[in-house]
Amino acid sequence: MAAYTCTSRPPISIRSEMRIASSPTGSFSTRQMFSVLPESSGLRTRVSLSSLSKNSRVSRLRRGVICEAQDTATGIPVVNDSTWDSLVLKADEPVFVDFWAPWCGPCKMIDPIVNELAQKYAGQFKFYKLNTDESPATPGQYGVRSIPTIMIFVNGEKKDTIIGAVSKDTLATSINKFL
Repeated sequence: MAAYTCTSRPPISIRSEMRIASSPTGSFSTRQMFSVLPESSGLRTRVSLSSLSKNSRVSRLRRGVICEAQDTATGIPVVNDSTWDSLVLKADEPVFVDFWAPWCGPCKMIDPIVNELAQKYAGQFKFYKLNTDESPATPGQYGVRSIPTIMIFVNGEKKDTIIGAVSKDTLATSINKFL
């Protein structure tokens, strides 16, 4: 699976402050700042600053940057445990299945790539998305242990598996093997 790092940059978009505890001797607050970076493909970075007020005006940057995925829209049909046999295994064309989950940042990063490929190969390949949270039996049956996982089926038989958020060229090369 590919590794992703979010870079720390000055926050630019949303800023909020939340007071956690307050007492006569002082208070503790956390300020969370977010930035959406164009090169992060829709990932939002979050940096938290903690400060202890009253006698001490020291602010501490919480170690690490957290990546959060933003929602993306998809036009690819959904397959689930109950429709798996009829839509994937009994399909006349090769089938491309994207195993994903709504909380998965890398899944959302490759979503636009998968949508673009679905349009490019329309009529030659069938494209489906399977939400692993809503339909856990099928991913378990095929040994899906991390997401995103892409599987290509031909005549009901699994022919190829791609794990992780990979490039458009990598996915297109896998598709072209079965045309």
